[in-house]
Amino acid sequence: MIVDESKDSLRPMFCELNILTRSDGSAMLTQGETAVTASVNGPVEVKLQHMNVEKSYVEIHFRPRSGMGSVNDRLLENLIRNTYESALLTALHPRTAVSIQIQEMQDRGGLVACAINAVCLALIDSGIEMKYLVAAVHSVLDEEGDITLDPDELRAKDARARFTFVFENTSRNTVSIYTHGKFTSEQYHRALRMSTDAVGKVFDFYRTIVAKQQNVL
Repeated sequence: MIVDESKDSLRPMFCELNILTRSDGSAMLTQGETAVTASVNGPVEVKLQHMNVEKSYVEIHFRPRSGMGSVNDRLLENLIRNTYESALLTALHPRTAVSIQIQEMQDRGGLVACAINAVCLALIDSGIEMKYLVAAVHSVLDEEGDITLDPDELRAKDARARFTFVFENTSRNTVSIYTHGKFTSEQYHRALRMSTDAVGKVFDFYRTIVAKQQNVL
């Protein structure tokens, strides 16, 4: 496979659905050399402290490749929870939980975007009802003020700022945004425009994967 090294292209993506037998839906996604496995179970029994009579509770568990979870891992869990609480039709299953497990396999840049996309593919595989699909695009701002879409860790090593934009597929509005570093308003909006233009490729990838899965079944 030929990899386009331009600054406005996404790394190659590969996905396998339904890879875990003990989950309602699962997916292994790679973006470049970054790899994440996500699994979904639900609706399932919810812990009493999380029970809600109006909607289901979305619980996210992120496991790093090695070692114990860090504060950044907890922030990632909150970001993904907020994203999917808005995307899932939680009101259909009150007093239950949707349990999402995320396992980092390898981080070579853009881990947050890869994890969010892997979860969406696992949810598609599970058949849990959603208002819309979501897809994330990662980009970085370098010292020269240039924006690079979906760089690997080497190209992002000296980044001045990092952006992850999460979009829904109906009108391409942003669902959640994760930023780190220093940047101007113009640089932020330039990164947002580039990500908006690129996210269609991720949604196209979803359609391709689902169509292949249906053909297999």
